[in-house]
Amino acid sequence: MSYLDINVVPVPTASKAAYLEHARALAAVFRDHGAIHVTDVWGDDVPDGKVTDFKRAVALEDGETVAVGWIIWPDKATRDAAWEKVMQDPRLASQTMPVDGKRMIFGGFEMLLEG
Repeated sequence: MSYLDINVVPVPTASKAAYLEHARALAAVFRDHGAIHVTDVWGDDVPDGKVTDFKRAVALEDGETVAVGWIIWPDKATRDAAWEKVMQDPRLASQTMPVDGKRMIFGGFEMLLEG
């Protein structure tokens, strides 16, 4: 069954175009190394929660928007092998993250239900 990498990150709202450009470049790298699908979404209806929420998860500051992305891999073995190659891909050397990576949350997830 498929395996997902998911991330949640604060992005300066004024840098939306730079974020999209960065996401497109990374998506090509991930697909070239075996990803089935790469998706990035921009928060536009992200409510405050009573205990926690997306904003608090990334310590969102004024002038920032929450973005979420996920990569679908065929399986965990493909994902694990790909990440080593992705991190050494020369196309990443020219990329500058337009986000505060220290406040990014991310993880790998086993698919339980698909369809």
